Amino acid sequence: MKKDPSQDSNFYILGWCCIALAIGIVVLNDVFDIKLTSLVPPCIFHKVTGLYCLGCGGTRAVFALVRGDVLKSLFYHPIVVYTALVGGWFMISQTIERITKGKIQIAMHFRLIYLWIGVALAVINCIWKNGVLLLAGEALM
Repeated sequence: MKKDPSQDSNFYILGWCCIALAIGIVVLNDVFDIKLTSLVPPCIFHKVTGLYCLGCGGTRAVFALVRGDVLKSLFYHPIVVYTALVGGWFMISQTIERITKGKIQIAMHFRLIYLWIGVALAVINCIWKNGVLLLAGEALM
């Protein structure tokens, strides 16, 4: 499969934007004591149906991961930890290859399979949480 360097460059730039956003969230939350969770609207799908959507728990998972609580983040939404691991390795490996000008060729490249794994995680998470809710009557969030 042929590599598309522009695609990797676009994801690399997006990665740095995400890192800057994460730092901004931590600074606003911890330094200026601005609680961003109060600004996030509730899930409309959950409010209307009482069920969890594919993204339910994502915001909580991000905030848990930023606080360093990996297990709680996995519980809320496993795609957040998956994205942090895959995205983190992408950023580290791309940075190493760029700094060494290709002398150390370890850069991870975008593959569609990474996206499909994320979709599968979101679907499995949604089915599991709604299954527990419907079958056991237990709300997990």
